Amino acid sequence: MVLVVVFGVALLVAVLLSGLAARTVLSTSFLFLVGGALVSDSFLGLIHITPDSEIVSVTADLALFAVLFTDGMHISLPSLRANWRNPARALGLGMPLAFVLMALVTHVLVGLDWMTSFLVGAVLAPTDPVFASAIVGRREVPAKLRQLLNVESGINDGLALPVVLVLTAAAGPTAGDAGTPLATIGLELLLGLALGVVLPLVVSQLVRFRPLGAEPRLQPLLPLATGIILYAACHITHANPYLAAFSAGAVLAHLSPEARASFEPLGEAFAELAKFAALLVFGALLTPALFSDLSWGGYVAVIVAIVLIRPVSLLLSLIGTRIPRKERLVAAWFGPKGFASVVYGLLVLQSGIPQAEKAFTLIAVCIAFSIIAHSSTDVPIARAFDVDDLVGIPDGEDAANSTTTSPPLAGTGAT
Repeated sequence: MVLVVVFGVALLVAVLLSGLAARTVLSTSFLFLVGGALVSDSFLGLIHITPDSEIVSVTADLALFAVLFTDGMHISLPSLRANWRNPARALGLGMPLAFVLMALVTHVLVGLDWMTSFLVGAVLAPTDPVFASAIVGRREVPAKLRQLLNVESGINDGLALPVVLVLTAAAGPTAGDAGTPLATIGLELLLGLALGVVLPLVVSQLVRFRPLGAEPRLQPLLPLATGIILYAACHITHANPYLAAFSAGAVLAHLSPEARASFEPLGEAFAELAKFAALLVFGALLTPALFSDLSWGGYVAVIVAIVLIRPVSLLLSLIGTRIPRKERLVAAWFGPKGFASVVYGLLVLQSGIPQAEKAFTLIAVCIAFSIIAHSSTDVPIARAFDVDDLVGIPDGEDAANSTTTSPPLAGTGAT
C-alpha cells in the first residue's frame, strides 16, 4: 500500500508540474525516475524493491503491453504506405547497425562474451519517443521528422523482441534447466501474432452483428476490453503478449477507425499511467550500488551508445534521403532507450545466463542516462524548430496557422 501512496503522490506532483515541464527541460518521466530512486532503500527507505521482486516484472510487463497496444492503435496503414521509405531505412539499416556496434563496444569495453554482448545490443536497440515527447508531439516540428521517429519507435520494439528471446536462449542455460528451446520461442511468437490478429477480427464481427452494437458513451471501452482479454489469453496460452499487443492494436485500428478515434484519449491516459508506474519501479532499482557495480569501461560504453552509436547508425541509414540536414541530426540524436529495453533487460536478468547481472547493470545505467539526456533536450530542440517557423512566416500571419496543415502521424502518439 505504501507503493500505491508513493505512486499517487508522484502522479499528483507530475500533473501539477506538467505545465512547467512542457515549457522547460524538466521532464515528467524524469520526475518518476527520480521519485522511485528517492523512496527506495538507498535513500528514504519507503519501499523495498529488488530486481527479482514480482512487482518489477508485473509492472514492466503491463506497461510494455499497454504501450505496444496503443502504439498499434496509432498505426495508419494508408499513411505508412505513402511514407514508408525513411522509416524503413531506419529500421532496416540503422537498427541492425546500432545492434552490431553496441555488441562490439560491449565486448571490448565491458568484457562480456560475444553472445551476451549481442544480447545487450538487441536489448538497447529499440527506441522510445515518450522520453522525447516535445519532438514527436509538437506540430511546429516538421512532419517528416515526427513521422520518422514515431514509426521507427513504434515498430522496433517488436522487431527486437524475437532477437532478444533467441539470444537469451542461446546465451546459456537458465537456472535449473536446459533453457528454452528456439522452437518454443518461435511457437510463442507465432501464437502471439495469431491471437493479435484473430481476436480483433472476432470483435469487429461481433460489433457488426445486427442485434449488437456499442453505445457511443461506452465505445472507448471496446478496445480496452479487447486488450484485457488478449493479455489474459496470452498468459494462459503462453503466447508472446508483446507481439500480440502491437498486432492487435494495428488490426483493430484498421478494421474500426471509429473505435480507434474513440479509444485514443482513454488509451493514451492508460498508457501514461502504466509508463509512470514502470518508471517509478525502475527508478527504485537505480541504487548507488548498481551504479558502483559498473566498471569505467561500462560507463564509456554507455556514453558511446548514446552519443555515437545511435547518431552514427541512423545518419548512415539516411544517406541519400531528402530529409534536411538539421532534421537528420535531430532524428539521429533522439534514440532514447525506453520501456521495451527495461522489460527486455529484466528478461535477461531473470534468464539465469552466466553474465546476466553484469549485462543488466550496463543496460539499466544506459537507460537511466538516456532518459536524462533525451528528456532534458527535447524542449530546447523543439523550440529551435518553432523559431525557424516564425522567421519564415510573413507579417500578419499567426505561427499556429503555419503548422495546422501537417499530415497526421503514422506511428505512436506522445504526450
